[in-house]
Amino acid sequence: MSRPNILYIHSHDTGRYIQPYGYAVPTPNLQRLAEQGLLFRQAFCAAPTCSPSRAALLTGQAPHSCGMIGLAHRGFRLNDYGQHIVHTLRKAGYASSLAGIQHVAKEPEQIGYDRILDTQTSRAEHVAPAAVEFLNAAPAQPFFLSVGFFETHREFPEPGPAEDDRYCRPPAPVADTPANRRDMAAFMASARIYDAAVGEVLAALDANGLADNTLVISTADHGVAFPGMKCNLTDHGIGVMLIMRGPGGFVGGKACDALVSQIDLFPTICDLLQIAPPDWLQGKSLLPVVSGEVEDVNEAVFAEVTYHAAYEPKRAARTRRWKYIRRYDDRSGPVLPNCDDGPGKDLWLEHGWRDRRPGAEQFYDLVFDPNEAHNLVGETSAAEALDEMRDRLDRWMQDTADPLLDGAVRAPSGAVVNDPDSLSPRDPSHVVA
Repeated sequence: MSRPNILYIHSHDTGRYIQPYGYAVPTPNLQRLAEQGLLFRQAFCAAPTCSPSRAALLTGQAPHSCGMIGLAHRGFRLNDYGQHIVHTLRKAGYASSLAGIQHVAKEPEQIGYDRILDTQTSRAEHVAPAAVEFLNAAPAQPFFLSVGFFETHREFPEPGPAEDDRYCRPPAPVADTPANRRDMAAFMASARIYDAAVGEVLAALDANGLADNTLVISTADHGVAFPGMKCNLTDHGIGVMLIMRGPGGFVGGKACDALVSQIDLFPTICDLLQIAPPDWLQGKSLLPVVSGEVEDVNEAVFAEVTYHAAYEPKRAARTRRWKYIRRYDDRSGPVLPNCDDGPGKDLWLEHGWRDRRPGAEQFYDLVFDPNEAHNLVGETSAAEALDEMRDRLDRWMQDTADPLLDGAVRAPSGAVVNDPDSLSPRDPSHVVA
């Protein structure tokens, strides 16, 4: 059999809030994909912000290593677009195409795709038909097709008849109020639209006889755009769906509990295709886990934030048992423009969120405190484990030459950033000189 095609389907701000992960968010097409493929239960992004997360997946490096420390549409960029996976795949005979959102370059032409499909917007109603048309046109194989959807980013659509807010429950960090239930119903409507579009693309794979020799990678960039989730380093922000189906053992409706980072996908693809991995890769191939050779390839995964709308430097290390988060500023309050506007944010602000000082360090026992609500910093019973996680994070930052080790990280000239003391990402911003 020839080298498999690769279909990379990605959503915006979805986290794991879909049906295959046990949430009451009906996504029948993603459920079917999970039942046919392999569901990773403990998958994490490398950054709970849009461009850094995607850049890490597509270059196989931490965001600070590949240069994407902020948002591409605000002027941040990769150090070297030649490190994007499409260039490695081209050397292996792949033709690359992009449909919809990419979010790692201000202009998609910077990246190096062989073809950029014509889509009026990055919404499902325009992206799915373009991807389907590509698949119907008997594309030369092997191909790499990136299909990126705006959904489930805010602003959410109005809930439909299938989303009754009387029977919705918001995510764990968000209070169960009528406004938040309505907001969750609207998220569910966006997820329904996204799932239907995924179904159209997968149906085109089937109809054109491509499914058996296509590796499907379905994931999201980071957590949902609710307070305490997106742009946060708890699992609410960095936990993502990851469903893979196709050659290499990604079949059978299995669920895998290995600790996985999205930076592991690039080396996994290299391993599957039996091509030499580029020397810049920092992740590990997942094929030994998929084959059952080992239970884990990672003792820990790491995540970071440097810039989102505003500067908010923080880093995290996560093992199966522990989560450690460290902030690298001395702020007396939260960075509010890094939280998308919505009813949940309004509620928090009404009840004094501005005055809640973020901890310089956060340390959680994920066995007894999976919602990461009780900070163990300062508790003697956790002192030894805390020191170990501090050391683990320090070693990773040193190994990856994290610029935070040398002090505050300046945004590149021309980048657009918000004042950390402002309220909303929509507030006036300034261009870095």
